[in-house]
Amino acid sequence: MKPLLLLLICATSALSLPMNAETIKVPIGQQSNQNGEISRPERGMQKQQVLQLFGPPVIKSTARGTPPISNWKYADFVVYFEYDHVIHSVLVHRRLDKTDFDKAVNIRHKGE
Repeated sequence: MKPLLLLLICATSALSLPMNAETIKVPIGQQSNQNGEISRPERGMQKQQVLQLFGPPVIKSTARGTPPISNWKYADFVVYFEYDHVIHSVLVHRRLDKTDFDKAVNIRHKGE
């Protein structure tokens, strides 16, 4: 009876010990280089220049706030404007489909 009680106490105390795990956070822009070579508008460009170089956007938002901030959505990126000047452009994250994911996993495992 005593060995069973001792085993039960040890098992219970082992379950109550804190577990440690490492959390790795990878910024979304570094998760893949699938869009790495896409050209996009640079800071300071005017709306007219963006239209000439990249064509019309898929969606244009209306300006909001003070100063007025608007954005244009393209297939691969979003451009943010303050008044008529680019303040930032951001790549659109593309989710891997199942076949791309399987290829990436297979390539990784072959290299190990």
